[in-house]
Amino acid sequence: MSNLSERCAEAGLKMTGQRKIILRVLDEAEDHPAVETVYERAKAIDASISIATVYRTLNLLDELHLVVRHDFNENFSRYDTNTDHHHHLIDVESGDVIEFQNAEIEVMKQEIARKLGYDLIECRLELYGKKIRKN
Repeated sequence: MSNLSERCAEAGLKMTGQRKIILRVLDEAEDHPAVETVYERAKAIDASISIATVYRTLNLLDELHLVVRHDFNENFSRYDTNTDHHHHLIDVESGDVIEFQNAEIEVMKQEIARKLGYDLIECRLELYGKKIRKN
């Protein structure tokens, strides 16, 4: 998978200086940042970036399917640049989001859909848990 800037260029998206900074922040993110987090990180690079620019850019990237917006049962959205198929485990205590893939789950999802008379088109699986503490 190419980086986000390359995917934006392939989609014909105009690349302004502030948009490039936002894309860089997203590309470098090791988490699933919220709008406010993207804004804070971008503003640290260029103080002239407004929260409105970040909102507009993230909405545009979501509309173009260049990022994926998740709510994770929170009252705000987070953004994921990994558009490859994967699922998430959300730590309800820390808010950490762990991406994973599992071949057995993929087979099971297809079987369930087929048994119900459907071709599976899309599936988002979100698991919520607490880290097991060993005594």
